[in-house]
Amino acid sequence: MTAAVSLQKVSRHFGLVKAMDEVDLEIVPGEFFAMLGPSGSGKTTCLRLIAGFDQPSSGHIEIFGETAEGVPPYRRNVNTVFQDYALFPHLNVIQNVAFSLMLKKVAKAERLKQAAAALETVKLGGYGERRPGQLSGGQRQRVALARAIVNRPKVLLLDEPLGALDLKLRESMQEELKALQKSLGITFIFVTHDQGEALSMADRVAVFNDGKVQQIGTPEEIYKRPQSRFVADFVGSSNVLAPDFVQSILGVRRWASLRPEAIHVMAAGTSASRMTGTIVTRSYLGAVVRLLIDLNGTSLHASVPSSEAVPGEGEKVTLGFAKDAIHLMENEK
Repeated sequence: MTAAVSLQKVSRHFGLVKAMDEVDLEIVPGEFFAMLGPSGSGKTTCLRLIAGFDQPSSGHIEIFGETAEGVPPYRRNVNTVFQDYALFPHLNVIQNVAFSLMLKKVAKAERLKQAAAALETVKLGGYGERRPGQLSGGQRQRVALARAIVNRPKVLLLDEPLGALDLKLRESMQEELKALQKSLGITFIFVTHDQGEALSMADRVAVFNDGKVQQIGTPEEIYKRPQSRFVADFVGSSNVLAPDFVQSILGVRRWASLRPEAIHVMAAGTSASRMTGTIVTRSYLGAVVRLLIDLNGTSLHASVPSSEAVPGEGEKVTLGFAKDAIHLMENEK
C-alpha cells in the first residue's frame, strides 16, 4: 500500500538550529495521525513541510507516492486548518467556504452547491448567510473545516485547531472531529501539544522532542509502554523511576515508568509492605485525588478515586503496586 505521507530522513535547519533532524514517518491512507510534543519540538515544522509552506534542508517527502519537494502548496493534494481559522470577515459563511472553488474557476452555481454540502457535513446547514463575527468559536472552527474539505483533499492537516476553544467545547469538538474523519475517510494529520487530544482522537501518535521523533505507536502503546524517559514524563505524567529504585524492586538497573493510577494507597500499617511514605501534597481533581508522596527521598505521584477515603497532607501511607505495572525503558546512563 502506498503511504498517504512518507518522510525519509527529513531535516529542516535554520542556521545552527535543527528544527527537524532526520525524521522518518509513514502515515497510512485514511488514518487519524497525531503529532504530539511541546513547543519547539519540531511537530509544526513537520506539518509545514508536508503542506509545502516550507522546504526540507535534506531528505525526501512523498504524498501518495508523488515527490513533494519543490511542489507549491496549491499543487499538493492537501489542505490545512489553522488555529486562528483565517476566515474572511467581509464574506458570509458560504462565500468563505466556496472561496477556493472560485479561485479554481468553478462555476458559481456548482461551487455554492459544493459549499452547501460541505456545511451540511460539519452540521452547519442553514448558516451560509451569516458572517463569521456572528458565530461562536466552535462554529467558526467548523466553517474552517468545511472550507478545507470542500476541495476534497486526500490529506487534511490540522495545526492545533482546537487550541483557542474553552475546555468543554474543545472536548465536544474532539468527538466531532473524530466522527468527521471516519465519515470522510480522509487522512487527518493533527498537530497538538495536548496529550489528551492526541490519545483520545488518534489512531497512531508520533511524539516529538528536540526535532526528533521519540516514539510512534497507538495511544495505548504510547501511554502504557513508553520507550524513553521523555515520553513517559510528557504523555500522562508518569512516575519515572531511577535505576537504583528499580533495582531494589526488580533486581535490574534500568529506567522505568509507573503510572500514578497503578499505585494503591492505604493507611499506614494496613499492609506488610515496607513501602511507607508521607503525603506531601493532595490535589482534588474531580474524579480523582492526585497525591505527591515522599518515599524515603523518592517522590511518587498517585491517583486515587475521589470516592475513596484519602489521607491528608503530612499523613503516613503504605503503597502497593504490581511489579508488572513497572514498565522498563532505557538502560542506565
